[in-house]
Formats: sequence, structure tokens, C-alpha cells
Amino acid sequence: QVQLVESGGGLVQPGGSLRLSCAASGIIFSLNAMGWYRQAPGMQRELVARITSGGSTYYGDSVKGRFTISRDNAKNTVYLQMNGLKPEDTAVYYCNVWPMRRGFWGQGTQVTVSS
Repeated sequence: QVQLVESGGGLVQPGGSLRLSCAASGIIFSLNAMGWYRQAPGMQRELVARITSGGSTYYGDSVKGRFTISRDNAKNTVYLQMNGLKPEDTAVYYCNVWPMRRGFWGQGTQVTVSS
């Protein structure tokens, strides 16, 4: 059974930083591309960043230059370092494989950027 457990969210002021973590089990983590996704209230879930098994990365235009995705295959964990946070980054953040699999969604972690 696949489990993806996100953590690290919270309330942060504009310009602040957070580091999200996603611990994976039930998949051969090192062989999977992984993605961070987010869903803001009333909006569709969107891809924020992804990293291939080989370490190649992609970022959405809205986070490019501010967010960094990384992975530790020894720990079966993918990270999202978020710097320069803006109120529009407020959302529930999820990880999943890329392309996403519907049955793999975890509970997500809430990120709120507000002064």
C-alpha cells in the first residue's frame, strides 16, 4: 500500500521560508519521478515542481527562482524548500509521483502566508 506523508507546513509571514518533507512508502522511490502539488481554496490542484529519478527538476513559473525541490533516495523522502513566500502561495501542499496517481494522494500539509 502506497503512503505519502507530507509535513512541514505552517503559518509564515510574507518573505519567509518553509521546508516541506514527504516520506514515501510502498513504492520503489528511487525509480519514480516525484512532484509537489498544491491546491488553493476554490482552485484546481496544480503542479508546483517535480524531480525525476535522475535529479532533473522542473518548476512552475509562479515559483521559479524561489522554490527548490530535492530528494533523498536513502530516506525515501522528497523535499520542497520554499523561500520568498507570498500570500498567493497559500494552499494545501501535496506530494505524489509524477505523473500523479489518483490513489496516491496523502493528507497534504497546509501552508499559510500572511502577515
